[in-house]
Amino acid sequence: MARFAYGRSCAACMLISFSLLFLFRQGYAAAQVTVSRIVLSGSVNPASAQYFSRALAAAHADGSAALLVELDTPGGLVSSLRLMVQDVLASKIPVIVYVSPSGAQAASAGALLMLSAHVAAMSPGTEIGAAHPVGMGGGDREGDVMSGKAASDLAAFARSLAEVRGRNPEWAEQAVLRSRASSAREALRIGVIDLIAAKPAIVLRSVDGLKVRTAGGEVTLATADASLKPIAATFQEQVLMRIADPNIAYILFLAGLAGLYFELASPGAIFPGVAGAVSLLLGLYAMQMLPVTFTGVLLLLLGVLFLGFELFVTSGGVLAIAGLIALFAGSLMLFDTPGSGTELSLFVFLPVFLVFAVAAGAIVRVVLRSSSSRQLSGQEGLLGEKGRVVRRIEGASAGKIFVHGELWDAVAGEKLPEGTPVKVTGIKGLQLQVTKTEE
Repeated sequence: MARFAYGRSCAACMLISFSLLFLFRQGYAAAQVTVSRIVLSGSVNPASAQYFSRALAAAHADGSAALLVELDTPGGLVSSLRLMVQDVLASKIPVIVYVSPSGAQAASAGALLMLSAHVAAMSPGTEIGAAHPVGMGGGDREGDVMSGKAASDLAAFARSLAEVRGRNPEWAEQAVLRSRASSAREALRIGVIDLIAAKPAIVLRSVDGLKVRTAGGEVTLATADASLKPIAATFQEQVLMRIADPNIAYILFLAGLAGLYFELASPGAIFPGVAGAVSLLLGLYAMQMLPVTFTGVLLLLLGVLFLGFELFVTSGGVLAIAGLIALFAGSLMLFDTPGSGTELSLFVFLPVFLVFAVAAGAIVRVVLRSSSSRQLSGQEGLLGEKGRVVRRIEGASAGKIFVHGELWDAVAGEKLPEGTPVKVTGIKGLQLQVTKTEE
């Protein structure tokens, strides 16, 4: 009996121990604070805005204490920026925007996203600002009414964001109107950002206890011991963020045209046509997400038509030249980017267009040479060929000649004995007309 009672006591103790351990682990898991983390690099575009919105919603659904956005961007589309700012202002959890790593930037649209964040932090050696709206080529004409309107609108937007977050409104306005940019140290000194930190973990420890106002009310950050939970971009978002860039879209578009043009000029090559079709579709899809002008698109289509007609209409290269001119003008007008900070770089545009023009010119030259050269196959290919009589020709009475590796019936204006060298001057049905020639 004593042994039985002792065994029951041990079993009860083990059960109690396991229960306490389970409750302790459950309590520890409940107390563990997580902060969701995403990385935004490259231009601000519809794809990155979609990624940002999905990540913010996921962080809120998972009960994250905040969303940490590691940012490195040269700018982007104002339309996409406004969507991201609206998400930040409507967020019930704090959004921490952190310019990282060292050497990164939050320029143009990135600067305005920083201004909208509940907490703005930067790594040492980073920069922020230069939010003046620009068009293709990196600038706008002084006195341009539309550019002035875009700049004034963006300046008011930046100032309002700075006032909402208690940051320096004068700097925000100058960043748009005067393209002002600041280092991390200067930005901290003049009240544009909240802190400088070398690592994300230091950012979380530094903001611990900070009170911020979200759409759900005032929140006190408790992130000193928080663990970071990455939210990766989906494969679709990664692809779209890469191609939703004017430079990539333009390269894909011209590469697609070059591939299809080569396939039309030399049917049966297959690979250039397939690769060209895929590139062209990707380029068109990317352009669908970008602000393009109607005139630019029409000029590109006109250029494509002219280049296509050159393959089937004998114009001596006039249509090809007109097509290249239309493509050049359409490329300059294609992207309507004032106020976006995203433009087609001349360092991309000029080399890509020149390569395309040289390739198209080479294809047109080959087509013109092949259309003007003498036919080398069929009966027409026999004209001008030289051969030898193998059965005498009695004037209008046909004989036989050996020419072009074949035996043909032939007539001549005179009698020609066997072995006489002849030249084909005409074709009548299946009978050749020949004349005597020198050896």
